[in-house]
Amino acid sequence: MKSPLAAALVLALLAASGAQAVEQTKKPPAAKAQAGKPAAKGKPVADAKAKPKPADPKTAQAKPADPKPADPKAAAPAAKPPAPAVPDAAKAAIGAAAVGGAAAAVAVAAQPQAPLTREEAIKRAEASLNSSPVMTADFVQIGGDGRRAEGKLYVHKVGRMRFEYAQPATMEVVSDGSQVAVRDRKLNTQDLYFISQTPLKFLLNEKIDLEKDVKLVDVVIDDAGASISIEDKATFGGTSKIKLIFDSKTFTLKQWQVSDPQGYETLVSLFNVDRSRSPDPNLFKIDKGSLLDFH
Repeated sequence: MKSPLAAALVLALLAASGAQAVEQTKKPPAAKAQAGKPAAKGKPVADAKAKPKPADPKTAQAKPADPKPADPKAAAPAAKPPAPAVPDAAKAAIGAAAVGGAAAAVAVAAQPQAPLTREEAIKRAEASLNSSPVMTADFVQIGGDGRRAEGKLYVHKVGRMRFEYAQPATMEVVSDGSQVAVRDRKLNTQDLYFISQTPLKFLLNEKIDLEKDVKLVDVVIDDAGASISIEDKATFGGTSKIKLIFDSKTFTLKQWQVSDPQGYETLVSLFNVDRSRSPDPNLFKIDKGSLLDFH
């Protein structure tokens, strides 16, 4: 297998303030002089001085109603603030507490979550990979020599995929479920391989179980997401090393890096992933004509 073909083959897949009311009382009218007989200089005068004495209690009771504004400090213990002012102040306090509570809740929510464990990362990766049997995506490939290529990726489990390169590249990788064809449209050649010989074949399984399907080498979890490294000793030409890189928020597969048995590394990044539309079945047909080189 030629190294460019091996590099191509590894690409098999993959949210009030209120005014306080102050009630004032009117000053009781001053006691009017009693109309009557003119007073004599003696006894009547004494009577006039004596008569106001019984009225002293009433006068004392009326003193609090003095129209002069009472000293607020002195009046405070005498009477509670009017009832209408308390609810307004309370509403303002409750509103401030509610805003403060909401801010506290946002602050708690904004705190970074605890990092995933190895087991949690593997489970989330499997759940993402098993979320749909179909996928369409744009890809960008960077080869070991730094060359860049792009194209369209189509997947339909079980076992079917098409890796179609845009011009000026002339390569094409197609799997029909049992075989993988690596085509060169310019040279008009086609190499066939058993699907069991290709890297990333496990990603075409109906249900992916990473701990059973492959040999897990390492799981790295950081702010960027999670990367799961595996080895496959059954690939054509020897052991291939594969690193699957998952998005930190959605945990969808966004990149993979493959090191083939010859040491060539290929990095593939996925964009515009669509897991709702089924690709045309004709995209996965292999023309097994006369130009075949079966491995």
